Amino acid sequence: MKLLLINFFFIVGIFAYGQAPSDSLHKNTHAELRLGVLLEKHTAINKSVPARGYRIQIYFGNDKLKAKEVRSKYLTAFPKSKAYEIYEIPNFKVRVGDFRTRLEAYQFLKQLKSEFPGAFIVQSEIEIVLE
Repeated sequence: MKLLLINFFFIVGIFAYGQAPSDSLHKNTHAELRLGVLLEKHTAINKSVPARGYRIQIYFGNDKLKAKEVRSKYLTAFPKSKAYEIYEIPNFKVRVGDFRTRLEAYQFLKQLKSEFPGAFIVQSEIEIVLE
């Protein structure tokens, strides 16, 4: 009989220890909410990922005003595309687009040749937008 009582209290003790108090449950929910906020921030920060790809260079020279002029001319002709003004001492470069493959860049280059006859494809780090 003693052995039966000892086993009974032992089993009840194990089950009682496994129960979480309601305050502990509330803390876990709060932690999950904070984790969700952190995950959203991480996603927002890493929305665009740099990768190797291709861009089209439409200007190269040491005249800053000319570079800005070429960039604005491009943006008026292609408002949905991005243009990047890069300064590498002593020259300014204007590069456009973010293409994953050389073929994509070449297809867009054919459209640009009438407005920018000196344009050419360069390998560059591009921004890939994750959705």
